[in-house]
Amino acid sequence: MRILYFAWVRERIGTSSEEFEGGAGTVSEVIDRLVERSPAHELALSDRSVLRCALDQKLVELDAPITGAAELAIFPPMTGG
Repeated sequence: MRILYFAWVRERIGTSSEEFEGGAGTVSEVIDRLVERSPAHELALSDRSVLRCALDQKLVELDAPITGAAELAIFPPMTGG
């Protein structure tokens, strides 16, 4: 699965995307595994209350199953104007 990062999440991790393989069944479990990759990942992803996620461009909750998804996007809350 391709992981995409946006806005300050991307800036803190230092990359806009990376690959993730196996070992997770939900979005939250993917984030658990990503946090282990580096201190930058831990900093960017530790407060899940400020993260929004989308599977294959559809907004989802953290407990959403990732089965069959090709892409997970992680970003801060969006504001409009």
